[in-house]
Amino acid sequence: MRDALGIAALLRNGRRIAFLAAGCLMVALGIIGAFLPIMPTTEFLIAAAWCFGKSSPRLEAWMLDHPTFGPVILQWREYGAVPRKAKVMAVCGMTLGYVMFWFHVKPRLLFACLVAVFMLASAIYVVSRPEPRFSGQAGTRENTKCS
Repeated sequence: MRDALGIAALLRNGRRIAFLAAGCLMVALGIIGAFLPIMPTTEFLIAAAWCFGKSSPRLEAWMLDHPTFGPVILQWREYGAVPRKAKVMAVCGMTLGYVMFWFHVKPRLLFACLVAVFMLASAIYVVSRPEPRFSGQAGTRENTKCS
């Protein structure tokens, strides 16, 4: 019985550490994405906040209270909302990524079409998300609302 409890605690701690490491990796990728036009930022930061929610309430609160990214993460969590600027950046990044894929990889037609369908479906999903509507003081969890 004692061994089972020890194993359960070890697994719980291992899971927490894995989510913490994944959250840190997502933050690093989000920072890189802020400087590379073909790599997203917001998606990685949303994933980081989710990972921190599973591992570190302090880091999750830091992400949610961040003046720049906090409102975007909260709007996504609560309403599935994506700001128009993020939509435009995402679709432009996907388009640029596909063009680079086309010219550098020189794929066969079937593979190029499969990748195009995947990118198009992703773009449609992003564009179809509602846009956030902020009321009150942006950047605080209590006053972030979507109409």
